[in-house]
Amino acid sequence: MTEITEFIVRKDDLAKTRMQTRPAPALKDGEVLAKVDRFALTANNITYGVVGEKLGYWNFFPVTEETDGIIPVWGFADIIASNHPDVPLGERLYGYFPMASHVVMAPSNLREARLSDGAPHRAGLPPVYNSYARVNAEPHFDADMEDERIVLFPLYATSFCICDFFKDNSWFGAEQAIIPSASSKTAIGVAYAINRDAGAPRLVGLTSARNKSAVEKLRLYDSVLAYDEIENIDANKPAVIIDMSGDGTVLGKLHKALGANMKFTSNVGVTHYDANDMGPDFIRERSQMFFAPGHIQKRAEEWGPGAFEIQAFDFWKDAAVKSRDWLTIRRSAGRDAVENAWREVLAGKTPADAAWVVGF
Repeated sequence: MTEITEFIVRKDDLAKTRMQTRPAPALKDGEVLAKVDRFALTANNITYGVVGEKLGYWNFFPVTEETDGIIPVWGFADIIASNHPDVPLGERLYGYFPMASHVVMAPSNLREARLSDGAPHRAGLPPVYNSYARVNAEPHFDADMEDERIVLFPLYATSFCICDFFKDNSWFGAEQAIIPSASSKTAIGVAYAINRDAGAPRLVGLTSARNKSAVEKLRLYDSVLAYDEIENIDANKPAVIIDMSGDGTVLGKLHKALGANMKFTSNVGVTHYDANDMGPDFIRERSQMFFAPGHIQKRAEEWGPGAFEIQAFDFWKDAAVKSRDWLTIRRSAGRDAVENAWREVLAGKTPADAAWVVGF
């Protein structure tokens, strides 16, 4: 009998974790059992946990205890049992999986290169997370880039969306775009995207003193400042802030320094998740949480089916190849490997130029 091992966290304290093993349930008609081969762990997954209640991330892979949840991850999985006539054994999927060894799915909306998980509890969740690539049928599939795909595609797809959102809003009239946590992978993706846009404003990266040299070496930002150099930002130039840090102290300082010249803040990530309480200087009326699936749905309606995916994938592949110059992927497997990687990422100890790919 196949057993499912799940990595479970406390919703209100992501450092409290446990492993749960249970027998795989008998498959109903139309269901399949997928073995999760491997998945990425980055600060993106911490964000899923921090904003899980607000944005519904806990609802994808629910557990019995209301206080607990399973963090979603991006990865690859193989079908090892099938009660669906059109999903064969051995089919390989890329998409949104639980931090677990296996998952039961109910494939629906089958196309040659994609399918959805039609499980009833996922019906009201964003379609982008319910959609899976059937990679064996993808004309562009490159097995040698699987690790980059699970680490970078979710992040760089968000990066592409962010840049597209600001272009769609004429950069809110800004002359500079400031990115706190400029060493984060999503920030680097934004920088790659902005560098492709001749009409984008000047790009300022904010990072820790220890990461400043590494960020400068990327040659993606017009200037790079440490957090204790915020006063060197030109407050006379209108600015937008693309925030990956979630650090309320940093954002408060920026908002206070810029004042009326802070045209818009897009809150994207929470790399500093333990400092994300916003203080009195934070300008809420010109700040908004960025939700990439909402932007993707908007573009799908405006551009037509598949158009966004084509553009985003072209951008990702180009940026991912460039990222091989600086990114080290750490690979490990087993229950201990999963837990150790989670604790390192949660503590912010994974270097900016590294990422974890793990599996049970």
